[in-house]
Amino acid sequence: MAARGIVVSYETIRDWSLRFGRAYAKTLKRRRPQPGDKWFLDEVFVRIRGKLHYLWRAVDQHGNVLDVLVQSRRNTKAAKRFFRKLLKGLCYAPRVIVTDKLGSDGAAKREILPGVEHRQSRYLNNRCEVSHQPTRRRERHMRRFKSAGHAQQFLATHTPIHNHFQLRRHRLSASEYRAARNRAFLTWRDATGVALVG
Repeated sequence: MAARGIVVSYETIRDWSLRFGRAYAKTLKRRRPQPGDKWFLDEVFVRIRGKLHYLWRAVDQHGNVLDVLVQSRRNTKAAKRFFRKLLKGLCYAPRVIVTDKLGSDGAAKREILPGVEHRQSRYLNNRCEVSHQPTRRRERHMRRFKSAGHAQQFLATHTPIHNHFQLRRHRLSASEYRAARNRAFLTWRDATGVALVG
């Protein structure tokens, strides 16, 4: 809208996001190249209406977020649920997974991914911990999530879109960045059915 000089309210954007966001996110997720084979898994607490929830997140070695899941627990059952959701969405197993020293991660990994190398360290998992920062910024901007379902819906929609436009600019020259950005917008227009404006 901004590119076309059209001014709309925040409420309109929110309504459009609820209506079309999930379909756009699924389309972009299907079009993305296969993620890396090294997965970093971590969970961070999110307070929703005074109750503690946990946001489980997995990223690959390139910093792309693979999946997110909001749960009220942080035990082995919750870890197994997240592992199954992750494997179902990606349809392949990683070469290595990296987690912090939470015991439930190890227990879930032994049952669901027995042949995968598992590295547990407080410091090796920084890539995943850093990936929580954009969520924290959005959470503050939105004045916290309204419910666990609201958090899950928003993050599951926003994550593939954020991945699509996250181009790791620090690794690209200016010309490479412009080319990558143009490709990203072309794919976005194609995925959302927006006609190109010449």
